[in-house]
Amino acid sequence: MSGQVSKEAIDFLTGKIREIERAVLKKARLKESFRFLETICGVGKVLSLTIMLETGPISRFSHVGNYVSYCRKVPTAWTSNDKRKGKGNKKNGNRYLAWAFSEASELARRYDKNARAYYNRKSAKTNFMVAHSSLAHKLARAAYYVMKDSVPFDPQKLFA
Repeated sequence: MSGQVSKEAIDFLTGKIREIERAVLKKARLKESFRFLETICGVGKVLSLTIMLETGPISRFSHVGNYVSYCRKVPTAWTSNDKRKGKGNKKNGNRYLAWAFSEASELARRYDKNARAYYNRKSAKTNFMVAHSSLAHKLARAAYYVMKDSVPFDPQKLFA
């Protein structure tokens, strides 16, 4: 009986989430320079809207590294002569973009064979969190070029 009640609650909340998504998708549309975001593995309608709205004009980022740093997808470390000299600011950047690319990484790992193969190779050498973060970093870099050049995503360029 407890399981049935939990399932009913999950089904009810899933329906409400879908209603909210439909309302948001009706109001917001992808701009021309962002129309290819949905071609990135792991990025659907809601994540592409989140990335578009949180990024703003892509022209404000002169290099891909600036964008990826803004997305909180690079480690912050201050070192000199291979010695740690303090901590960087982990909270600098956009937390919603960090969340979006983290979600995209998880979805890409689950449903895309190229992303899964990359994740498995990376996790064999290190732990699963580093592999997850590395995949999110790659997806953020790909998103920058997709938005900047207005071209569809090419998995061969990313995972080759």
